[in-house]
Amino acid sequence: MIYSIYRSLLFSILVFFVISCGEHNSQQNQQPPPATAVNVFKVQSGSAVYYDNYPATVTPVNEVEVRPQISGYITGIFFKEGQHVNKGEKLYQIDQQQYKGAYEQAVAQLNASKANLAKSQQDADRYQDLEKQDAIAKQTVDHALADLETAKKQVDAANANVSSVETNLRYATLYAPFSGTIGISQVKFGASVSPGSTVLNTISSEDPIAVDVALSEKLIPMLVKMQQKKPSKNDSTFTLQLSDQTIYPDPGHVFIIDRAVDPQTGTIKLRLLFPNPNKMLKAGMTCNVQVKNNSDNSTILIPYKAVLEQMGEFFVFVVKDNKVQQQKVILGQQINNMVAVRSGLQVNEVIVTDGVQKLKDGSEVKLDAADKKRGDPTQTSGTDSSKRK
Repeated sequence: MIYSIYRSLLFSILVFFVISCGEHNSQQNQQPPPATAVNVFKVQSGSAVYYDNYPATVTPVNEVEVRPQISGYITGIFFKEGQHVNKGEKLYQIDQQQYKGAYEQAVAQLNASKANLAKSQQDADRYQDLEKQDAIAKQTVDHALADLETAKKQVDAANANVSSVETNLRYATLYAPFSGTIGISQVKFGASVSPGSTVLNTISSEDPIAVDVALSEKLIPMLVKMQQKKPSKNDSTFTLQLSDQTIYPDPGHVFIIDRAVDPQTGTIKLRLLFPNPNKMLKAGMTCNVQVKNNSDNSTILIPYKAVLEQMGEFFVFVVKDNKVQQQKVILGQQINNMVAVRSGLQVNEVIVTDGVQKLKDGSEVKLDAADKKRGDPTQTSGTDSSKRK
């Protein structure tokens, strides 16, 4: 019996010990995690020169497809592919034999009609003189006048036929509609061509050349002002970055602003004009238009490493009362190790620059020792840079 009492007492002590340890561990688990040591940056504004990049496409100011207007076989090609051609220069020749024959036949019919008209005119004049002397029947005079009118109509029809056939004969030779660069011929000597379905070649102007780009509607006031200004070689507001990342040497200027904003994207199509004396820019090229941002307004710049990207959106951690709050920002152009902030931050706000991956909304933070020594938990920076990313 004493043994049973002893065993029950020992079991109770063990149960109490286990419960006590569990409560102690639970209390330890409920304690908040330690504050995360971070570096911070005090948001400042300053002047900055940077470039916003927009995808663009090179397009000719003038471009036309050379198409035949009559059917036939190509009997002459008078240009060198890929070379400059002048307005009015002969390009192609379509077989003229059938059209020359039709033209000569039409001219012969016209001459016959004119001869018949002359005869009808003489008969009408003679019969009208006899009618005055009452020496001919009225019906005969009427018939003569009717024949005269018929002869006049036949001459008009013959003239129209000559003009039509002459037009076809003229279309047998194709000329350059304007000065520009002609491409690779789509047909060879002896090829059969027909109107409406055959493209012989394409001619496009290359100097100057246009670049089409879609820009934010917020830039419209600036674009309108620049369109009204006289183009200057020293104005570097619009520059081109080519596909090999090189910068095109000549700046462009505003040529055409589209009539309306695209309501789905909030952008407006802009056509810029660039000099192209060396033919470096070719129609259809893709490139980036760099729009210089050099306004009088101050720009907020923060270290790029302070930015956290989530699902295509950008955030920073703002420090308030030793805790961080995740805040969405809209970024502009990156300038070296800094990035412009279009919206989402205010001057003098303090943001975390290092350790952002360890934080979440509401996390408690402590300043790095280096920040404490400075007495001000900031790392202010003024940036004036014209370097491009």
